[in-house]
Amino acid sequence: MIEILKGDIKELSHMKKYPKNIFYKGDAGLLQRKKISIVGSRKPNQYARHMTHEIASKLANAGLCIVSGGAIGIDIIAHKAAGAKNTIMVAGTGLDKYYPSINKNVIQDIEKDGLVLSQFEAGTPSKRYNFPLRNELLVALGEVLIVMYADKNSGTMRSVEYAKKMGKEIYVLPHRIGESDATNLLLEDGTAQAIYDVDKFVNKFGYFEKKDCDEFFEFCKSCPTYEEALRKFPNRVFVSELNGDIKVVNAKVYLC
Repeated sequence: MIEILKGDIKELSHMKKYPKNIFYKGDAGLLQRKKISIVGSRKPNQYARHMTHEIASKLANAGLCIVSGGAIGIDIIAHKAAGAKNTIMVAGTGLDKYYPSINKNVIQDIEKDGLVLSQFEAGTPSKRYNFPLRNELLVALGEVLIVMYADKNSGTMRSVEYAKKMGKEIYVLPHRIGESDATNLLLEDGTAQAIYDVDKFVNKFGYFEKKDCDEFFEFCKSCPTYEEALRKFPNRVFVSELNGDIKVVNAKVYLC
């Protein structure tokens, strides 16, 4: 059911114009959590995909709520890595729409266990000029903005402009020359700070504890099925497989 938020959200005072209404589905209590906004390209490279998953999952494990826009690419990776209960999605359509449709199942999970917001009334379709408004709200909610991957003149850079006007700190991943040119420029001109050590970065905003005895790896010693591993550790399987810590053979998980 679509509801209208009662009372003001203090973070939105940074916006140029406070929205007339904020519609929502889900747990409005997430607005009371410390929040980090994550944005980036719809077509990131594999490195950015992997690091988005690691950073979002560790921030969520440290008690942070991840704010993003539900788009394909960086947005949806951040939502999935954080888990629905640690996620706020800001939509660029009315909340009776699921955009993009390919992410419908994830969005429905966030509606159930997390929070989906929109300043657009039900029935509002996806329109190009909706998304800059969506991005301003998304950036306003976060304590800081993390840009994982962006090309010059991309829509992601509109979010950067909002963050600068709001006086928010901006963080980016360092990328190789010729990749994510926009974030490299933000580093070069001093607009953004680089994330070199993920755990150190996470500890600035919450507390992420590295355990000597890793429960996930202990679990994998029993060679569980891939389905069992996903069910018990949904935020670890993808990252560990990318890192080469585990391998999946005949639908079973093995430690490398």
